[in-house]
Amino acid sequence: MKIDRLIGILSILLQRDKITASELAEKFEVSRRTIVRDIEDISKAGIPITASQGRNGGISIMDGFKLDRTLLSSEDMKAILTGLQGLDSVSESSRYRRLMEKLSAENAVNMESAGNSIIVDLSSWDKSMVSSKLEIIKSAIGSREKISFMYYSPERTEERIIEPYRLVFQWANWYAWGYCEKRKDYRMFKLTRMTGLHASGESFSPREIPVYSCDKLRHTKGEISVKVRFDSSVMWRLVDEFGAEYLSSAANGNESKDGSIILDFTWSDVPSFFSYIASFREAAEIIAPEEYRKEYSELLENMLKKYR
Repeated sequence: MKIDRLIGILSILLQRDKITASELAEKFEVSRRTIVRDIEDISKAGIPITASQGRNGGISIMDGFKLDRTLLSSEDMKAILTGLQGLDSVSESSRYRRLMEKLSAENAVNMESAGNSIIVDLSSWDKSMVSSKLEIIKSAIGSREKISFMYYSPERTEERIIEPYRLVFQWANWYAWGYCEKRKDYRMFKLTRMTGLHASGESFSPREIPVYSCDKLRHTKGEISVKVRFDSSVMWRLVDEFGAEYLSSAANGNESKDGSIILDFTWSDVPSFFSYIASFREAAEIIAPEEYRKEYSELLENMLKKYR
């Protein structure tokens, strides 16, 4: 769009003392004549632009014009480019990369050479697993169109139809957040568990949606209460998943001489709790309640029978 190009040109002029019309034409993929017309429009908006000919000529903002060139500082621009870089990592198109090039007078594609010390990659191990889904959901949010998909959950696999309102990246995964017709409430759906995702063709009227908030202590809220002993060899993982401060308060001094730690916490349901404990192999032991300890023991016995 022309307005995007005008903003991009102005952003470059704020960062560089001078640039040629040919350079701008190449950057924005338009003709030199189009750039000349854009410069005229910027001048009509009250920003005096000067153009000089010759070997060192080019386009620049007139000296002495009181326009705050620090409107976006170097650090501000790096922060914006970092965010765009993250979106580019999961985009099927090149629009975010083009936007980075438009906004930065430096080499915005190579973030390290541009002096940015932060690299953001939001893609999964297989980029194709979420990229196309992100595009479909983002388009449906914009057009207020319901989406339909088969969803694989620990309890069952079933079709869901939702009114999509947010795309959320948290807990190292992408989720769609919206109003679920089946549950008659707002739900989160992990994109990698979706199959057959498509826009249903049915539009919806926007609801007065609640403010979205990230449940940072998702491990500590649930329906079952348990006590588990963890070996000291997995302390790094407990700190990584629970946080050192929470770990210290939850342990409440229950640390043995061998370095193992006993934690009291809650979990959402028994099957997912067992899966979590199994991921620690022999480094985790359920202490209480006894019924979960017995049930987990029976589960392990049944698994062992398959390999005998």
